[in-house]
Amino acid sequence: MPRTAKGPRLHKFSHRPNWYIRDTGEPDQSTGCSSRAEAEKVLAAYIATKGRSNSANEPANITCGEILAIYAEEYAPTVADPARIGYAIEALLPFWSDLKASHIKGETCRRYAKFRKKVTKRDPITKEAIAWQPIASSTARRELGTLQTAINYAHREGYLTSAPVVTLPEKPQPNERWLTRSEAAKLLWSAYRGEKSKHLAKFILIAIYTGTRKDAILRMGYEPNTVGGWFDLERGIMFRRGSEERQTKKRRAPARIPRQLAAHLRRWRASGDTWAIEFKGARVGNVKRSFNTAVSNSGLEDVTPHTLKHTAITWALQNGASVWDAAGFFSTSAETIEKVYGHHSPSHQESALKAVERR
Repeated sequence: MPRTAKGPRLHKFSHRPNWYIRDTGEPDQSTGCSSRAEAEKVLAAYIATKGRSNSANEPANITCGEILAIYAEEYAPTVADPARIGYAIEALLPFWSDLKASHIKGETCRRYAKFRKKVTKRDPITKEAIAWQPIASSTARRELGTLQTAINYAHREGYLTSAPVVTLPEKPQPNERWLTRSEAAKLLWSAYRGEKSKHLAKFILIAIYTGTRKDAILRMGYEPNTVGGWFDLERGIMFRRGSEERQTKKRRAPARIPRQLAAHLRRWRASGDTWAIEFKGARVGNVKRSFNTAVSNSGLEDVTPHTLKHTAITWALQNGASVWDAAGFFSTSAETIEKVYGHHSPSHQESALKAVERR
């Protein structure tokens, strides 16, 4: 008697870092996710789109939910951080899921920006959301950008006959918030004295000394690995990207390790650490909660992990680093360094100032 088909399900190979989708009669398909929770989202998209027709549709004949499912199944697993796409799709679906692609217009997009809320408080017992507040326009812009990218992908791959244009909120001005040295000391001390947040102190030190983005720091170890970059303590070089990671628009070029940080890294490595940021021997995947707690306990406001990158670049320019060297070290374009941070440099507009003062 033939066995009953189990249907699509997740499978983890012991020798591979990512989860795979296993389906009767189909080859195993990588989700691109090492996290079970994120792999479940990819599996849900796979199930939702299984058996879907590949013929092109008019925008009035396909829903935004179907388009997002196509994007999640086919494209998301190929990027360096599929979880980021997953978060955006999860936020988009409650509003856009049943709307046809033909409903995409300026008014609908503006309505989404007003509709979208984030949870600010949960019931301490049931964990159900009990308070919300509007999201920032930058968040709405990022999520709607994912919708536009999904639509463009569906059009390019032949699922859509034409690609409606998503209206994005205006691009916000760059956030120039950076920490003074006393503020950085407060934040570091708040993290260090916490019973379960000493790993956060390591994160803060690495971020302030190197200006590396949060996700890249959390993937770094002390040996070459498949997850992310690593610190070569013998040669004094930090590799922000692993050899098998995809290159993205967010630059992650190698850089020299500052001597002060190198001393900390050698001490942490000697204590038995495998990863740059770990807790009880395991790599830390997210510092959002502990970071917010440290910010609150230190009495600071408007501080996020990305503020540490702003701080690192600002301090470097204040200490006389050239725009060119800062761009290389912090893996940020010279244009961005000049535009956002240039005024912190002692030599900012120096030749123009001298020319004016000679009059």
